Amino acid sequence: MGGVTGGIDLFEVREPTSQTIPFVFNSPHSGRHYPAQFLSESRLDEMGIRRSEDHYVDELFSHAPNLGAPLLLAHFPRAYLDVNREPYELDPRMFDGALPPYVNIGSMRVAGGLGTIPRIVAENMEIYRRRLTVEEGISRIETIYKPYHACLRRLIARTHAAFGMSVLIDCHSMPGNIRLSGSDIRPDFIIGDRYGTSAAAELSRAAMYFLEGLGFTAVRNKPYAGGFITEHYGRPVRGLHALQIEINRALYIDEVTLKKRPDFDDLARALTEFMGSMADYAAEFGPDSALAAE
Repeated sequence: MGGVTGGIDLFEVREPTSQTIPFVFNSPHSGRHYPAQFLSESRLDEMGIRRSEDHYVDELFSHAPNLGAPLLLAHFPRAYLDVNREPYELDPRMFDGALPPYVNIGSMRVAGGLGTIPRIVAENMEIYRRRLTVEEGISRIETIYKPYHACLRRLIARTHAAFGMSVLIDCHSMPGNIRLSGSDIRPDFIIGDRYGTSAAAELSRAAMYFLEGLGFTAVRNKPYAGGFITEHYGRPVRGLHALQIEINRALYIDEVTLKKRPDFDDLARALTEFMGSMADYAAEFGPDSALAAE
């Protein structure tokens, strides 16, 4: 579907020739097609506005279809609309007019400027020169957010119907300066499972094991346990598992210039191996296993 991104589809599904593994990969924050009007109304320059992107995460996971799983990816930027939020987490201070009564104006994410339509990028960098109209905000949700989630739901439902279980891997990146609380450890990866509520513990442990086997430092749930997508789609008692994976950006880009590091392709190959290992692990379990019915 076309629209705000100047003829570029808002999002796309890269399908395998045949889906052979019970996985769905999702990259909701790697979109980098910025509407011209949005840029003209922003306080930020074209580099500053990109600070909230999960830079090139869609490329890092681009081999998912070759392994037999669909990859859903956004082309619209997170700064324009964040689909890893409730549908209506909106800050009334951003809008010229009263928001509908069903809008969640009191969440911690809204308070921090990171609602469904973000107020800031990165560390308190204000996006807009002006207030938005309420109609403008609601329109983004109706025309982008809802179709995106409808597509994701279809992929998960199709996978669950075909395999008796589904594993959603929600793919993100994090700033290179993230440390574990109370330590100097800067993890390469964080696996989030909403503290064991969005996926079987075996899956989280397997993800950690495979990443560490590839030479990376991996931790679980801290400081990122998973966002709305992980929480909303993870129902392990029904065989619906959702894991969030956060990649340290310092591994693969220069965080000042946002250019890829020379070893970008090495990381992409490692992640392809990781995806294959996760697929092999899940293949050991059938729809009657603990993974599908925990």
